[in-house]
Amino acid sequence: MPPPTVPLAHAPTEPVTVPDAVRALAPGTDPVAVWVNARGGLTFRLDAHRFVKWVPVDAVDLDLAAEAARLTWARPWTSVPEVLDLGRDDEGSWLVTAALPGRSAVDPQWCAERPVEAATAVGRGLRALHDALPVDLCPWAWSVHERTRRASEHLDAGDSPASWSPEHQHLDADEARARLAAPPAPDVLVVCQGDPCAPNTLLDDDGTVTGHVDLGTLGVADRWADLAVAGWSANWNYGPGHDEHVYAGYGIDPDPVRIAYYRLLWDAS
Repeated sequence: MPPPTVPLAHAPTEPVTVPDAVRALAPGTDPVAVWVNARGGLTFRLDAHRFVKWVPVDAVDLDLAAEAARLTWARPWTSVPEVLDLGRDDEGSWLVTAALPGRSAVDPQWCAERPVEAATAVGRGLRALHDALPVDLCPWAWSVHERTRRASEHLDAGDSPASWSPEHQHLDADEARARLAAPPAPDVLVVCQGDPCAPNTLLDDDGTVTGHVDLGTLGVADRWADLAVAGWSANWNYGPGHDEHVYAGYGIDPDPVRIAYYRLLWDAS
């Protein structure tokens, strides 16, 4: 399956302007852009020990304070970055975190040389995250109700399945609404990562999962809300069929109905 027409986030391919606030965090150095978001968010490596996420002031759906709260909550149970600083000014906001060991699961070495191992590790890491985080203590939800409400708002504003992933482009808005209004019953409720795409899993050179990043929408949901998208991302990043290795790494058989629903919900919301 081909990736979305416009990637939501990717490593920069052109020079990136460094915001003044980011430069001020590392005086005398040249921050290195490592990730760009289609909504204007940027991630920079400040030095060997720190990263910073920066979002423009008009990116109202990218809430770094919410991410900082989730990272701080999750750290006692699983490996996620430590929050070092959080701030804002008239241009945007920023979140500084400590670096974790390992490299993104979409580092060129993994994609080109060891894709099956990487996809399997993504599933294994997601299972460890789900097993570690306590559902009954989590203060946030990543609920179907809230996400379908947001999807409906997008459709009302003129969003169209024609701009979504190829497998959904045959739908019209009414068909999309009807499918979203009929979610499958929850399988198992877990604390979901919320952005389970392969780049957000970090791996050591031997394939050990060293942590997860980008937890801005972490919350309680059916595990397939994470699993469906993690498998989808494996197909985008490693090639068709690699979603099977994500499910194998997690230790679960594919659930076609839930996979289809949660991929549509991801596109729509």
